[in-house]
Amino acid sequence: MTEQHQPHGFAARGVAGADGGTRLGADRAARPADAARSDATVRDLPQATVTRLATYLRVLGQMADDGTLIVSSEELSTAAGVGSAKLRKDLSFLGPNGVRGVGYDVSRLRARIEEALGLDRGHRVVLVGVGSLGQALARYGGFGRRGFTMAGLFDRDPERIGSTVDGLVVRDVAELESACRALGATIGVIATPDDSAQEVCDQLVKAGLRCILSFASSPLEVPRHVEIRRVDLAVEMQVLSFHSARNAETDPDATSSTSTTNGSVAAP
Repeated sequence: MTEQHQPHGFAARGVAGADGGTRLGADRAARPADAARSDATVRDLPQATVTRLATYLRVLGQMADDGTLIVSSEELSTAAGVGSAKLRKDLSFLGPNGVRGVGYDVSRLRARIEEALGLDRGHRVVLVGVGSLGQALARYGGFGRRGFTMAGLFDRDPERIGSTVDGLVVRDVAELESACRALGATIGVIATPDDSAQEVCDQLVKAGLRCILSFASSPLEVPRHVEIRRVDLAVEMQVLSFHSARNAETDPDATSSTSTTNGSVAAP
């Protein structure tokens, strides 16, 4: 299960730096009133809409790779697994995008969603904890295609410090705070054992990071201005177990197939 801590002033458009409020105010003053109103609307996006926008962006990316230029709301909603009415409502937060009777320009809508999610700014990510999970995350090629650059890897294990993972040298976690500032990091990922996760989280906050992704099994304490999301893989598998059991109860064929594959008979 993915959990989040939502701070005051949550902005769907991305991560502001330490001077984010001042810079945003200056940008607003320099732009037309209608642009400022559009930004205000985007910043007020419901969290559920933000999550679905990320799904739409993934689908649009696949369509663009396949050479699709125009997509209807029905086609996009089907591919994203949501109702067309909900999709149209989500996209209405971004201002006018589609043409009635024609559809959405794939590349234009993709760029608009990227802007709304703050991906047009680009993000530099630091990852702490280069065990099996951390190495898998560091090697994941999808981050770069979605506007995230893996900028630094950190660990406290002497055997890992100095090693190279996907072209990045693993650095001592003792350097984390100063390195985050030097690297211009905007997002921190915690993939350490649970007993050190809070300490690492505190260091990331001290370094000025306002967005943190944690794989720790327990919640972490952060100031109210910090956005933290927690991914609990065990809970996700428990949810899958529930859906598997429910599907087996409602689909006799699935029950029969499962029983044969497992070499056991399902309980009545």
